[in-house]
Order: sequence, then structure tokens, then C-alpha cells
Amino acid sequence: MSKLRKSLLSIVAACGVGLTAAAVQAEPLRIATEGAYPPFNFVDANGELQGFDVEIAKALCAEMKVECTISAQAWDGMIAGLNAGQYDVIVASMSITPARLEAVNFTEPYYQAGAVLVAPKDSDLEPTAESLAGKSIGVQRASTYAALIDSRFPDASVRLYDKVENHNLDLVTGRIDGVIAQRIALSRWLESEDGKPFEMKGEAMLDPDILGKGAGIAVRKSDEELLAKLDAALATIKENGVYDEINDGFFPFSMKPAE
Repeated sequence: MSKLRKSLLSIVAACGVGLTAAAVQAEPLRIATEGAYPPFNFVDANGELQGFDVEIAKALCAEMKVECTISAQAWDGMIAGLNAGQYDVIVASMSITPARLEAVNFTEPYYQAGAVLVAPKDSDLEPTAESLAGKSIGVQRASTYAALIDSRFPDASVRLYDKVENHNLDLVTGRIDGVIAQRIALSRWLESEDGKPFEMKGEAMLDPDILGKGAGIAVRKSDEELLAKLDAALATIKENGVYDEINDGFFPFSMKPAE
């Protein structure tokens, strides 16, 4: 083969590599969510995906300066679909757990629901060991919130219930002094007719050792560069006010995880 022919083939090959790289960069980042977990992700009356997760995903894409598509996927097969290459990222209120970490990598948590104490508005209860000593506190049986009470409030008189709805009912009828459960679940109940005489007391309890780290954004194990970019973008929107603006559009309290 002549030197000229070799040179021409080298140029063509180099151009081909360049075009391939450009094509890869031009492809949108494919993001999966569930679309059935309001207010985090849901489909509105117009068939559009909405929710906290969706807005966080859009903000991350804007910060990374990449085009993104967001689609609704079945929850049960979401991780399998990610690893099969059907999409690149999961933003779907997926809790970071040891079992899931065996299959995918997660960013730092982007929200943590936490636990709250709810009691009558005229009650002076606070989520402290001293305040709850001797008080009857309802909690769901075998839950992380029951473990939280055992750890933080050992002198509380704990009443165990099979369902959150049942301890809320006993709170309404005055059989117990307060309840401790997941913040979002209780915030919704407080908006109901039964919940109006009650309120959250003190700050939310964010205990990663007991309640977990929170929800993270999942990527394939092999996508280490993408994971780093998502973590960097997430840190930026937490610092520059974008996260807070999104948060305030959905919740009356901050969902930022404990540092």
C-alpha cells in the first residue's frame, strides 16, 4: 500500500472517529421516572410528566448543559431497564439501599423525607427525650420510626400500630399524646379534616443510621463519569438556590438531606 493511500485512509478513519464521538455527544440523556408517585412524579391531565423528581431532573440537565428526555417506566423493572441500556439515569424517589447498590450506583441523596412528631396544636410536646418521657406516642409496628423512638426517646410510652391510619385515629380520639411517622405522609394527613387540630412539632428528624440516607439518582455501574457529573450538578443546584425554589413549589418544608 502506498504512503499516500495510507495517509488518506488515516484521515478518513480520524474523521469517522470524530463524527462518531459527535454523534454520541448529540444524543440526549435518557432519564426514567415512574409517573405514579405524586407529588414526586406523576402524569397530569394533559399527559405530561410532573413532580419534584421531574423538576430536579430538568434542573440537573440544565446545569450539565445536556439535552434530556424523561419517560415514565414501570417501577418493578426500572433497575433492570437501566442495566439493559433502555435509559441512562433513574430519578424516581429511589431509596439508596445496600441491595440496590449491588446493581447500580447512586449519587449523593437528593432528598430525605425524615420523621416528624405530630401532636395537638395546643400541646407543648417537642421531639426531645425530656419532652416525650412518659408520653404515649403512636408509631407503626416494625417500622424504622419505631426504631427511631427506641433510640432517641427511650422513656416514651410507645404504642404500636399495624397502620399509620390507626395511630392517627387514636390521636384524633385522644387515646395517645402524639405520633411519629414519615414527614410527607403526616403532612398530607394534616391537610385533611381530621388532621386540622394537629401540627408538626419541632424540626424533622433526619437520622441516616436509622432512617437511611434518602433517595438517590441511579446510574449503571459502568457510568462513573456520568455519576460524577450528576453529583457535581446536584451540589451546585443545592448551593445556588435552584433546589430550594423547586422544593418550595411542592413542600412546606425543606427536603434537603442531612449533611
